[in-house]
Amino acid sequence: MTTNADESADEPPARPRRRAPAGAAVLREDVTDAIRAAVFGELAAVGYARMSIEGIARRAGVGKTAVYRRWRSKLHLVLDVVSAMAVSGFPVPDTGSLEDDLRLLYGVTSRALRHPVASQIIPDLQAEAARNPDLAEAFQKALRDGQDGVASKIVAAAEERGDIRPDIDPDLALDLISGPLYWRAVVTRSPNLPKGYLQNLARATAGALRAL
Repeated sequence: MTTNADESADEPPARPRRRAPAGAAVLREDVTDAIRAAVFGELAAVGYARMSIEGIARRAGVGKTAVYRRWRSKLHLVLDVVSAMAVSGFPVPDTGSLEDDLRLLYGVTSRALRHPVASQIIPDLQAEAARNPDLAEAFQKALRDGQDGVASKIVAAAEERGDIRPDIDPDLALDLISGPLYWRAVVTRSPNLPKGYLQNLARATAGALRAL
């Protein structure tokens, strides 16, 4: 008769279980979120050039070590935060109408650009991006993957419905859709829009897209 002990002896020894990381080895998500939020606060308060790891840590209520565990430098931290803007993205309208899709997109974009923090951060990052190729690439990617990603889907849906030509120039279409609000918010710095502006802009842009 074979015993249970004999059967277990024929089996290969079990691998030792790895211990889950604990204490300092764990990067707490709430701390990471607090640091990212602090970056936006510091950018709005002092700008990229004067922003420091010390200031970020102080605003987040953590030690500098907590920041350096996650990012090597201020540049890497800002690159990560800017890139994360693309991940959050914009909701994709699906009303069945090109003009209504554009109006909804413009409404969300306008509110985002008029936010007090965004209105301070975006011009500052654009100025810094002119001197920093890595930041410029991340910033452009955030804008492109954010609104332009949604705009591309609006254009694709309009093509499928037959609202616009199927061979429309995609880059020109995205410029038409995305350009006006960023021009007002970033270049002319005009946060207050005239009454009915977004509706009129959506109607004009839809007409321009159909004319391409």
